[in-house]
Amino acid sequence: MSDYVLSDAVRAKLMKISTASVATALYKRGLRNQFIQNVHPVSWKGVNMVGQAFTLRYIPAREDRNAITVFRNAEHPQRVAVETCPAGHVLVMDSRKDPRAASAGSILVTRLAVRGCAGVVSDGGFRDAEGIGRLDMPSYHQRPSAPTNLTLHEALDINVPISCGDAPVFPGDVMLGDGDGVMVIPAHLADEIAEECTEMEIYEDFVLDQVKAGDPIIGLYPRTRDEYLPKYEAWRKAKDR
Repeated sequence: MSDYVLSDAVRAKLMKISTASVATALYKRGLRNQFIQNVHPVSWKGVNMVGQAFTLRYIPAREDRNAITVFRNAEHPQRVAVETCPAGHVLVMDSRKDPRAASAGSILVTRLAVRGCAGVVSDGGFRDAEGIGRLDMPSYHQRPSAPTNLTLHEALDINVPISCGDAPVFPGDVMLGDGDGVMVIPAHLADEIAEECTEMEIYEDFVLDQVKAGDPIIGLYPRTRDEYLPKYEAWRKAKDR
């Protein structure tokens, strides 16, 4: 859906940026629904997830179509998505916000990690969540869920626009995950969001230092008093920021 290609330089910037900063930057642009609701890290290791979205859409399972034998089909969309999600991308699953059956398990998620994918996100659940949590690749879901996806879900469409946790996700959008959750950055905004948020977080580090030193917040955050500008510039020079 997008010709945008996430550069190494922009990826490196986003690896240091919080979802909170991205949410604020998108809010300024009128985008208020880009945070994936009720999705959490399987096991937060202190390293961001950054990559472009490659999507998989589930629909409600119909019993006559979802016997365990469907996995014998080499073209089964869930398996194909796992084998075709490009390296450096994030597999994002629309599981209809239903964690009662798993979107995937540790074997499929391990395959994504081995293939060099940047992460996996589901607004449903994962089975074998403990094993997924041991992987270095970031993964996000609603909660652990033992039942196979076939119990309630049928994988249908690959790399189409989806909803994930009530947020719209288009193929090629940039996914940023941290300890709080996952933001969806529209592809055409990714470069400018990375730049703006980098500057925003440098200033917020300065603010934290001032607050810890006893400064009041009014006039400092947001900066509405000019007296803080030279102080900030001196702090930035001293910190080599």
